[in-house]
Amino acid sequence: MPLLAGNGTMELFKKILIANRSEIALRIIRACKELGIKTVAVYSDVEKEALHVRLADEAVCIGPANSAQSYLNIPGILSAAEITDSEAVHPGYGFLSENPHFAEACATSGITFIGPSPENIRVGGDKAKARQIMKRRGIPIVPGSDGPVISEELAMKVAKKIGFPVIMKASAGGGGRGMRIVKEESELEHAFYMAQREAFAAFGNGELYVEQYIPEMRHIEVQIMADSKGNVIHIGERDCSIQRRHQKLIEESPSPVSTEKFRKKIGELAVRAARAIKYKNIGTIEFIVDMEGNIYFMEINTRVQVEHPVTEMVSGIDLIKEQIRLAAGFPIEYKQHQIKIYGHSIECRINAEDPERFIPSPGKITFLSLPGGPGVRVDTAVYNGWTVPSYYDSLIAKVIVHGKTREEAILRMKRALDEFIIEGIKTTIPFHKKVIAHPDFIKGEFNTGFLEKLNGAAQPGPARSEVKQ
Repeated sequence: MPLLAGNGTMELFKKILIANRSEIALRIIRACKELGIKTVAVYSDVEKEALHVRLADEAVCIGPANSAQSYLNIPGILSAAEITDSEAVHPGYGFLSENPHFAEACATSGITFIGPSPENIRVGGDKAKARQIMKRRGIPIVPGSDGPVISEELAMKVAKKIGFPVIMKASAGGGGRGMRIVKEESELEHAFYMAQREAFAAFGNGELYVEQYIPEMRHIEVQIMADSKGNVIHIGERDCSIQRRHQKLIEESPSPVSTEKFRKKIGELAVRAARAIKYKNIGTIEFIVDMEGNIYFMEINTRVQVEHPVTEMVSGIDLIKEQIRLAAGFPIEYKQHQIKIYGHSIECRINAEDPERFIPSPGKITFLSLPGGPGVRVDTAVYNGWTVPSYYDSLIAKVIVHGKTREEAILRMKRALDEFIIEGIKTTIPFHKKVIAHPDFIKGEFNTGFLEKLNGAAQPGPARSEVKQ
């Protein structure tokens, strides 16, 4: 419900609790400060010296390091909101951001959830159901099962109908978990049970669906914004094709293959998809684009994305502030024709990992020097002397650059990565330097299989993470 001042006009929240940690918590604090909103940080007992705790107006310890007892502890978070008189909760990304029960619990407690409705979240979390809805609305989807496949026999029937290779995906999946590519009939039975087991272990739901596997494709997503009046706009596309085991590593906006005609087409599809489920607030509609330029709906992400800064850099729109405004009941400030894309932006996700084997590398940071200069932004919550904990996602920083052209943005990213000095732990900075300097990346000639062609690029499974990426 919109917040009303004494004179009947709408107003923003006075205090927001941030149900998250690290760089996204700090990002939300910064947006709140610029809006004149007080903030409450929550933290586990191993993060009492974390930067988001230091910079919030108030902070509440909600449990031990184990995320199930802290950052995923719904009663603890709601209790912290109540004792601090917080009017709203911002979930960030990962953890509880896509948990419909948490959104409902906030509403029951009289606290505004800064995000979409619980039903929006349910649809977004059930990828098989989302596919069905989009198909009914005439939005193209990759050929595959009409809903979940409940047995290996049914999966085989669908696979034979659409033709091998196929990919099995967890209906409740994300971050590359519960996914298996099946190239031929003899591989399906084993792959089905492995994907099912992994999906159940990761999400508590072993439901799978089957799609035709498109080996050479781009992963392109569209940022959308929707208010409670039914207005929906899009803010351009992001290319997220540089991935390792279905996890994004480098994102950019606009896509190197985008044209005004393409942006209009994929943007209109994204708006139609959002309207199909009566979406509200900020969200992302993700698509597969094959080498012929055919666009297929893939999924809906019902939260702010890790890669949202590249859209902010090319559009000039603060997406976190817009989330807060929309949650408070304000209408969208922009018309679609007012959205303009300026220049080019690239983001590199810097993880505390071995750059060759991608094994997590937690530990104490003994020296840190962040890059700067024109067109360079670093979203991070690490500092000199901070000990990167082993309990959470390995993402420690996002380096985002903006240039007048893609060529300038690439050169600026090279400079920024050279300037980024961090000692005491291993990071993926050397890996990013290798990708950014690759001729195919520079030419924009890549797809989701790019890293398989990089000489010496390791392809391990996803690192332990609470973040659905």
